[in-house]
Amino acid sequence: MARSARELFEEAMRLDPAERATLMRLLIDTLDAESEEGAEDAWRAEVERRIAELDSGAVEAVPWEELRARLYQPLNGRGRCQIPSCCSAGGGIHV
Repeated sequence: MARSARELFEEAMRLDPAERATLMRLLIDTLDAESEEGAEDAWRAEVERRIAELDSGAVEAVPWEELRARLYQPLNGRGRCQIPSCCSAGGGIHV
């Protein structure tokens, strides 16, 4: 009889951290195989573009604490974004 996902999880938690990481990668690889063709290359290109923007100074990184605070601010009465660097230089409308 097949074991439940919960039983497998409990067994996996008895593995050492390195073995759990290996198991995790193997499981993720099975899901990645089902992803849309070309998606990995598109993500790689996007990451490289963003790194180049950071390296060139075209954009500036925002600390997570600051970004999180901005994201959780309620939208003002006009439905406008509160993040200055968001939505085409700030004030954009979120749908």
